[in-house]
Amino acid sequence: MGFNWKRYLAAAALVAGGSPALEAQTPQPVSVIVFPGGFNWPIWAAQEKGFFVRNGVEVKLTPTPNSVFQLTNLIEGKFDIGVTAIDNVVAYMEGQGEAQVSVQPDLFVFMGGDNGLLSLATVPEVKSYADLKGKTVSVDAMTTGYAFVLFDLLKRNGLSPDDYKVERAGGVLSRWEALREKKHAGTMLLTPFDIVAQANGFNILQRAIDLYGNYQGLSGAARRAWAKENPEKLQGYIRGYLAGLGWLFDPANKDEAIAILRKNLPQMSPEVAAQSYALLVNPKGFAPKGELDIAGVRKVLELRSEYGRPQKTLTDPMKYYDPQYYQAAIR
Repeated sequence: MGFNWKRYLAAAALVAGGSPALEAQTPQPVSVIVFPGGFNWPIWAAQEKGFFVRNGVEVKLTPTPNSVFQLTNLIEGKFDIGVTAIDNVVAYMEGQGEAQVSVQPDLFVFMGGDNGLLSLATVPEVKSYADLKGKTVSVDAMTTGYAFVLFDLLKRNGLSPDDYKVERAGGVLSRWEALREKKHAGTMLLTPFDIVAQANGFNILQRAIDLYGNYQGLSGAARRAWAKENPEKLQGYIRGYLAGLGWLFDPANKDEAIAILRKNLPQMSPEVAAQSYALLVNPKGFAPKGELDIAGVRKVLELRSEYGRPQKTLTDPMKYYDPQYYQAAIR
């Protein structure tokens, strides 16, 4: 049975309507730390259309330069919610994170976002995996994020760790800028950065989802203690996000949605914005209902079991996921 768009859009409209009682109250602040990029589109739409406020929260976004800054500050309570790769959450919960933190990590994931939207992009001169031999590739962090996807793609295509060098270059925006300046020969990009790269003559060697079939990428994460103390805030955020997502998926809103994207990314051309809509606003882009892909989480755990240090065998997605807030939000 195919995805029932009419039923989904009708449900999203109900969520978007919010609660009159909540609207009458002063919206409660929620601080959210995100990576810069078009994958924040549902959040921007929810802010622009007032869906968060209608659900009782006022979302303040803070861009992060890299995963270390994001995760350490989220763990230490300086932000309420992080939109981050679920791999980051697993890494810090398992003591495999890139940096030391001052408190015991207490993170969990409460909803999904996308499948990572990951592509291995290379400079124009590098047209194959073999061309990467002896070159430098870049990652956000060596032990978290999407580094293990990069290492796995390289391994599957005949390159050993001795065949290339790796440098930390920060989040996807920083990595794209470094790649554009040809400081590195290749890196993992997220849509829409891969579209921009191709438009500028760079190559896409492989898309991770084409290889893996399922992979959980960006997810909503928070501290368990914060969520327990602030269930209404978290549910309000989830409802607002889902309303923004549902609004994006309504074809009637396409032109306005693209305008919101370009408002937040003014350097993006109309052509790239239209391509971004085609790639992101479909079931192979954003998770249509913000759901977590359990099979995709298992793939994340499989890669972390192979490449994470200290080495651990990780098999249980539910160790890092608590669906109670999402389920309460959609009732």
